[in-house]
Amino acid sequence: TSDFAYHALYQISPGAAQFFMPVQKSDEDNGIRMEVVSAYLHGNTAEIYIAMQDLTGERIDRSTDLYDSYSINRAFDSSASCRLVEYDEATKTATFLIVIKEQGSGNMEGDKITFSVREFLSHKNYYENVEIPVELPSFTAGSRTQTVAPTGVYSEKSGAGSKTYWNETSTDTLVPGQPMKEFPVDGIDLTGIGYIDGRLHVQTAVPNRLENDNHGFFYLKDAEGNDVNESYGLYFISSGESGRVDYHESVFDIPAEEIAAYKLYGNFVTAGMRTEGNWRVTFQLEREK
Repeated sequence: TSDFAYHALYQISPGAAQFFMPVQKSDEDNGIRMEVVSAYLHGNTAEIYIAMQDLTGERIDRSTDLYDSYSINRAFDSSASCRLVEYDEATKTATFLIVIKEQGSGNMEGDKITFSVREFLSHKNYYENVEIPVELPSFTAGSRTQTVAPTGVYSEKSGAGSKTYWNETSTDTLVPGQPMKEFPVDGIDLTGIGYIDGRLHVQTAVPNRLENDNHGFFYLKDAEGNDVNESYGLYFISSGESGRVDYHESVFDIPAEEIAAYKLYGNFVTAGMRTEGNWRVTFQLEREK
């Protein structure tokens, strides 16, 4: 029953750790109850439904997101996922589906699974197709730049024949400036727009993103109203006296002499509430009858 002993043993021998874990199909903490609704096997796949119900408040809603705070401990090699599949407003209950696919013989029957949650996000705000009130031609002059080690990069186009826009160990970004006062999204700061090597960069900053998962992406609209997606995007982190800040830059391969024909838009998601707790259930997998 010791958390420390369980986690230590799980690192050494997941099978032994799960063998000794007592079956507990429900758990309650901070006025919220987590319960196993069903768990069964078919082939080499396990499907588990977990319900979380707020017994005292309004912290759970249809936007509830377990983010990266959940753990799925098992004694076998597998891949796993978890997603919200239903919300019951009358009972304030969110139901999640966990899918586990074993990478072996499929002999999972009778094995124990431990599912735990440390926190969740809810009351999310969705901003879609938001026009950003900026005049893009005013940002075509030289921009202040810095070289950073990106924590992530992605491209709209990939595969054979695609362009390489970045170096995965270092790349140039805008130097963050003062947040734009007119930016229409609370929880995300617009900290820079400018050109680097002939490409338009649009930069946002999110303080404490590990606690709120606020994020978003930009796109352009041309004179005919057609959407133009970013050519690529990248992430980097800055840490200082005020704490960690996560930056994102959307990059568009549009020449400065043509940018006057475009307007800047974006889609964003921010979390309105973060709830902490310690919920853990352990249950056995059974073959579908």
